[in-house]
Amino acid sequence: MTDTKQPTRSASNPTQFDIHLRGARVAFGGADIFHDLDLTLQAGSFTCLLGPSGVGKSTLLRYLAGLEQGDVSGNITCSDGFPLAGRVAYMAQQDLLLPWRSVRENVELGAVLRGERPDHDRSERLIADVGLTDAAHLRPAKLSGGMKQRAALARTLMEDRPIVLMDEPFSALDPINRLRLQELAAKVLRGKTVLLVTHDPLEALRLGDHVHVLSGTPASLRNAVTPTGQSPRNIADPAILAQQAELLRQLGADMAEAAI
Repeated sequence: MTDTKQPTRSASNPTQFDIHLRGARVAFGGADIFHDLDLTLQAGSFTCLLGPSGVGKSTLLRYLAGLEQGDVSGNITCSDGFPLAGRVAYMAQQDLLLPWRSVRENVELGAVLRGERPDHDRSERLIADVGLTDAAHLRPAKLSGGMKQRAALARTLMEDRPIVLMDEPFSALDPINRLRLQELAAKVLRGKTVLLVTHDPLEALRLGDHVHVLSGTPASLRNAVTPTGQSPRNIADPAILAQQAELLRQLGADMAEAAI
């Protein structure tokens, strides 16, 4: 999914800019999912968000995408002075593929909705990159869950927006495809500002420049873990494994507190 309108790029409207979320609140039925939540997404960086199921990770992603329908307040500002709307590509947990369109047609959907001519060469490359060349003509009913997720990933990458919000984009993939498509995302999205929700601490450390844990009721953000080196990182690196152990400890402590 993506916004259908995009501001014109110019010297005063750069493709890299910080995003500042201040005093964010989302509530349902009078119960706060989070409130007074602050987060800065640094320009050109890859931020990953961990936390237990149901804590509000997807809600925060939808809030930033302008899609949340609960009781919402707070401010989102960009360091270049332009609004965030129109500059975001959003990949939900569900693939959201249109059932009457082929893989290729789904990947090119954003351009069609904007009345633009799709870049067929780019879509073909991305379809090949996610391993769906032989399935490009198929409709979603003929695809496995993992194939649908790969098609949704290709559609998100196709948008080439400066801000990319991704909700567990690799969760339905087998381990080999998961690693391969993490590498693809790290390559294609380098230089963009990305917020990725995941349940996998090792995935977060492999890809993220900053890794946050969202926890509590109402939810709040812990200070970020900052892995060293450029992504995608070596998951066998002792430093990465040590940080994984610390993140698992935090997540385990959060779950134990929630159970009390």
